[in-house]
Amino acid sequence: MQPGNITSSYLARYRHLTDGAGAHDGALPVTGAQRRFLLARRLDPAGRPTLVPLFFAFSAGSVDPDRLRAAAGHLAAVHPALRARQLVLRGVPLQVPGAPAGHVERVRHRPGETARDALLRTLSEWSADGPPLRFFLATEATDATDAAGTAGGDRDLLALVLDHAACDEQSLGLITAGLTDAYRDGLGPRDVPADAAADGLAAYRDAVHLQLAAEERASHPDALAYWAQRLSGIRGNSPATTDVSPNSGTGTALRRIPIGSDGGRATAFPVLLDACAAAARTVHGPGSVPVLGYPWGGRPPAAAPILGCFLNTVAHPADAGDPAGRAAAWWDDLDRADTPFDEVVHAARRAGAPWSGRLGGLLTFEDLGRRPPLRLGGATGHETHVDGRPVQAPFAVSVSYGTDLLVRMAWDRSAVPDHRAEEAFDRLTGALGPRTAPPAVHPAPAG
Repeated sequence: MQPGNITSSYLARYRHLTDGAGAHDGALPVTGAQRRFLLARRLDPAGRPTLVPLFFAFSAGSVDPDRLRAAAGHLAAVHPALRARQLVLRGVPLQVPGAPAGHVERVRHRPGETARDALLRTLSEWSADGPPLRFFLATEATDATDAAGTAGGDRDLLALVLDHAACDEQSLGLITAGLTDAYRDGLGPRDVPADAAADGLAAYRDAVHLQLAAEERASHPDALAYWAQRLSGIRGNSPATTDVSPNSGTGTALRRIPIGSDGGRATAFPVLLDACAAAARTVHGPGSVPVLGYPWGGRPPAAAPILGCFLNTVAHPADAGDPAGRAAAWWDDLDRADTPFDEVVHAARRAGAPWSGRLGGLLTFEDLGRRPPLRLGGATGHETHVDGRPVQAPFAVSVSYGTDLLVRMAWDRSAVPDHRAEEAFDRLTGALGPRTAPPAVHPAPAG
């Protein structure tokens, strides 16, 4: 019988390939999210993956690169996702775990560059050869005491960077906790016993198959009909063309917003989604109903606490509905949040929706309570933000949920004029509650 959905078809091709003669030894299937990240990398002219960077400031000289390299190798020995190489064999995406390795690189400034410029350049030059987790260290001069309490002078900026195909939000907490422990104890890849490494590989294989089974179940006709109806009203999924931006690069803005007494994660997210929908309509113009995308999910409930990419991109129509109606629809969406994004796109297009699958905006939401701080020996990294990275949609909003909401927005200045983006950001943050300070807007330099 012909498989009836994308996940079933992929699994049939994977089994045919791996069960036959000449199969790639040790090859595992990829989850739906990994499959999309791999496709995006193949479509990128430079073959670059989607990266997830975290930046930390440390006192100058407090990070031992060799000890950090060993700790990263130890983490890769424990978690197969951090030593897996993704490839396409006879048209079938696969991941093949290899030997663990740690990558720590000291980044030197070029003339006229700041430490942050040098880190962004290094990320843009990411090579396909190498582990999914890499560290880049640059020295930055500071003129005054900063938010981390570091006095003026030099400090080290450490970029912890992951290929998104190897991680999700839950993974970030496992990484910072695992690195802290391995660095403290001086552990390296050889300190992981062979039986423990084998158990980790078996747990990762089981988690990947559990995720694919959930995606296959969520691709049933009723779910596809739901998503086709849900996205039937989208219109004008491209930025408004009344303003042509002469700029290039990435613009950014940020604001901190206090959390009320009822500001639990389940309460905060639908409010945030409604505010982002309003911002999306501002970016894309009057009468538009663009599609927002946000990651949702995590390891399957029956899976071991293993690191990997177990998420889905959920599509959300940014219509002008009322907040209560949007929240109710969001809860209905979560009942079908495992339906793979590519299945949702196909279902919407078959039903006549004018949508290529390109998102009009992105929203990411991280609960900082799930991510322990990064401690390297006696030094604790102060998380900082490095602006200017390219965005994968006309605009992207990232929210860090901790003692307050840190709301950050980045936009493609070649597609969205600064004044329109700033108007959208004001509308976004104004809908979220009282402001603690005016927004800090940082357009990136042209070029």
